[in-house]
Amino acid sequence: MLVCLRRGLSLVRHHTSRFLPSPPPRHHLSAADGMGEGSAAGKDAKGKAKAKAPAAASAPVVARDDSYLEAVTQKRVRMFEEIQARQALERLNIGGEVIKVTLPDGAIKEGKKWITTPMDIAKEISGGLAASCLIAQVDETLWDMGRPLEGDCKLQLFKFDTNEGRDTFWHSSAHILGESLERAYGCKLCIGPCTTRGEGFYYDAYYNDLTLNEEHFGIIESQAQKAVAVEIINELPEDKTITVYRCGPLVDLCRGPHIPNTSFVKAFACLKASSSYWRGKADRESLQRVYGISFPDSKRLKEYKHFLEEAKKRDHRLLGQAQELFFFHPLSPGSCFFLPHGARIYNKLMDFLRQQYRDRGYQEVLSPNIYNMQLWETSGHAANYKENMFVFEIEKQEFGLKPMNCPGHCLMFDNRVRSYRELPLRMADFGVLHRNELSGALTGLTRVRRFQQDDAHIFCRENQIKDEVKGVLEFINYVYEIFGFKYELELSTRPEKYLGDIETWNKAEQQLTEALNEFGKPWQINEGDGAFYGPKIDIGVFDALKRKFQCATLQLDFQLPLRFKLTYSAEDEAKLERPVMIHRAILGSVERMFAILLEHYNGKWPLWLSPRQVIVCSVSSGSVEYGKQVLARLHEAGFHADIDVSDRTIQKKVREAQIAQFNYILVVGAQEAETGNVCVRVRDSANLSTMSVDGIITRLREEIAAFK
Repeated sequence: MLVCLRRGLSLVRHHTSRFLPSPPPRHHLSAADGMGEGSAAGKDAKGKAKAKAPAAASAPVVARDDSYLEAVTQKRVRMFEEIQARQALERLNIGGEVIKVTLPDGAIKEGKKWITTPMDIAKEISGGLAASCLIAQVDETLWDMGRPLEGDCKLQLFKFDTNEGRDTFWHSSAHILGESLERAYGCKLCIGPCTTRGEGFYYDAYYNDLTLNEEHFGIIESQAQKAVAVEIINELPEDKTITVYRCGPLVDLCRGPHIPNTSFVKAFACLKASSSYWRGKADRESLQRVYGISFPDSKRLKEYKHFLEEAKKRDHRLLGQAQELFFFHPLSPGSCFFLPHGARIYNKLMDFLRQQYRDRGYQEVLSPNIYNMQLWETSGHAANYKENMFVFEIEKQEFGLKPMNCPGHCLMFDNRVRSYRELPLRMADFGVLHRNELSGALTGLTRVRRFQQDDAHIFCRENQIKDEVKGVLEFINYVYEIFGFKYELELSTRPEKYLGDIETWNKAEQQLTEALNEFGKPWQINEGDGAFYGPKIDIGVFDALKRKFQCATLQLDFQLPLRFKLTYSAEDEAKLERPVMIHRAILGSVERMFAILLEHYNGKWPLWLSPRQVIVCSVSSGSVEYGKQVLARLHEAGFHADIDVSDRTIQKKVREAQIAQFNYILVVGAQEAETGNVCVRVRDSANLSTMSVDGIITRLREEIAAFK
């Protein structure tokens, strides 16, 4: 069961380090939990870093560090129970006042302050609802189902099929995984969040000489079935609540919130084990990471495992290698080498957008890659983003490779006096960007250091925001429909900490709302999740496996124009006004979109994007010359065409062409050479048809024009 306690008026403060084992110190708090940093795992009693453990022969049975477990578990459980009992007494004296709880449909339920919980409200509505709700939202704060309400409030309940429900479920499951790892192997736990992709969770830990692999997963999963969770809120600082969660003998410092109890986790599985580094830095302690997944029922786990098998087949790193599209090299980590066929796709994506830019009134610009740090000081990136930049010294001055284009575009806007007649001014830029991602975070094309974006910035007047946003949304819809993507829209509004005046924010949010309504697609509001410098529209795209990705960007910015003192002459030419800046991207990183599309299509590129559009296969040596003539015609027409004139059988040639994912296979033999035709076979079809060379060229052009 879950016991959820909240401290009353008299606070008893405890040093959080008292819950952490020593030696060695157990670093458990992650950035994802918002709890700051502690001591790194993998150090001896004097704080000196241990040497990285050599790879050991993997086996499920290993020597446990029982002294560590004995020293830690009894002390922290005892302290937990003492505080729990004390808080239970305190609560008896502060609760009882009647409060009103407003539900999303407007219905009002009565409860008692410091006594009634969201779970009580759910049970009052229906037993089925109470059995399926995992987490609540009280006003704007996510709230444990067992945590007492503190006053009149708005209440919303979330099940597993919501983002809030899934994230909480998997965050809680990470605690179960941590407890299982500690019980089974006596390891020193580090961090254990749900993944940023929203597909499960992981735990990093220090295991001394043990190297985990799939042979250990059965033991870990068995331990997970025994887990029981209890929560206590330990301390109430001025701006946030710090909680302690208990899962068996494991007591975790964690922001929470969590599911009511571990009985909600009906299916639990370990997915993989890998090496990692503390804080993702290769020069820090070597850790091991175990990934897991969990669900409210075994059917969903079975479906997920099937999904994983399909996703594994579609891994862009494997497909990219098989199709000879790109590769990475340790001499330039995080920077992709695009081979000729990969470069064809990359360039086609940019050419596609360039044509749209011409049709939609964008002007493409070229901006420098290197800027003096004064630029980044003006933009604010030097103070807030410098650790993610590549910075170096030239002639005793500090310079940085650009991680984004917007400050450079501000310089372009400010290059001369601007008039209101020039607005909206839409600048597009495919400039190369560099971001200093941690080496441990680099992942194929989805997380790189060198990349390009379909970046654009729109400078406009306040009364032009709605039309410009609507135009961007229509642009996004056009591109995503061609790719075969479904997507969802969210309006993220003014956060608690923001820059500028409320009136400007309200006007901007109103124009975004009107643009979304006129656009006509369903959308949701995400209260308080806008950037500090302006509201935004988040676009989540779903691929063929229904995985969600954040690619497109649509962000209003009031601050960069202010920082760079950008102005334009108003209709009253004696008056200067400040433009609004709209950041927008549709593909986002071209590299990342390349990876998403490769997996979305499973390597079967549509004809318009395909790097291997047509192959001519000769039946025999007697038809080779005619095959070369057909190839020349295809090249003249602008298609990516190849020819196979080897001495293999025609069946093997066709099979190899299908494996290589050629969209069209043109077979030519003596009969075709005599009639001037080709025998046409489409990639995934066994049907054959005979066409003239002119006929197949016309067909290819029509399909490409229709983005097929």
